[in-house]
Amino acid sequence: MKLLPIRFFASILLALGLMTAAHSQDALPINAAASVNGVIISNDTVEQGIQAALSQGQKDSPELRSAVLGKMIEISLLSQQAEKDGLANSDKANRQLALIRQNYLANLGLSTYMSKNPVSDTDIQAEYNREIASLGALGMVVEYKVSDIAVASQADAQAALARIKKGESFNKVAKSVSLAPNKVQGGAVGWVQAGQTLPQIASVLITLSKGQVSPAPIQMPQGWYLIKLEDKKSSPPPTFEQAKVVIRNGLMQKKQFEFLSQLRQGASIIVR
Repeated sequence: MKLLPIRFFASILLALGLMTAAHSQDALPINAAASVNGVIISNDTVEQGIQAALSQGQKDSPELRSAVLGKMIEISLLSQQAEKDGLANSDKANRQLALIRQNYLANLGLSTYMSKNPVSDTDIQAEYNREIASLGALGMVVEYKVSDIAVASQADAQAALARIKKGESFNKVAKSVSLAPNKVQGGAVGWVQAGQTLPQIASVLITLSKGQVSPAPIQMPQGWYLIKLEDKKSSPPPTFEQAKVVIRNGLMQKKQFEFLSQLRQGASIIVR
């Protein structure tokens, strides 16, 4: 059985702090799955590990549950030994633990915001109606085949654009400088509708001709982007049921972007 890596489970345990000291090695608390040298692994922690494994495509079974608990026991043993060896207070450990905590809190903050500001079925229906109305007399959906390059600064984006203007292919420059995971595919994103992208991208995308690259870098919350319109096609619109999931995801992305924009506006950010 293929399990998730130790590092994945360790990040959960370190971030959530669900491993606690037991009062007695012989008498476990009600919600305890195991005790390792007096450190409790709770049933809740094990259940989170199981849910993480299920999200990776594994099937729930007694064997999976036993394996997850076994892996958590190994993690506890290794972390306790690291403590004994004095590794817990090293600069490297402190940096990694701080990063794990920061990432967890960021995800928790975003998921909490989304749970308090959910996308309703009414929102989805209204967006579907708006998109259908925007199709015009022909009533066709326009889709764009897009590639992109993501970099950290405007200067990096300008440098990448200059290379493209001098004749280097978008694909080659993307593989060379892009920070996005799709750099290995030359920046290929695939087919999207303008409404499925953030406003900064959509406003540029609809102005491009086939084969054209955005004339200037596009500023986004996570960096600076260049986009290329590889192709363009029209097709009949999907039904509401067919479009529901895509619209929901798009509206959620917009809500997240608006939330991050609010945080940026109220923050003091200095970039060297």
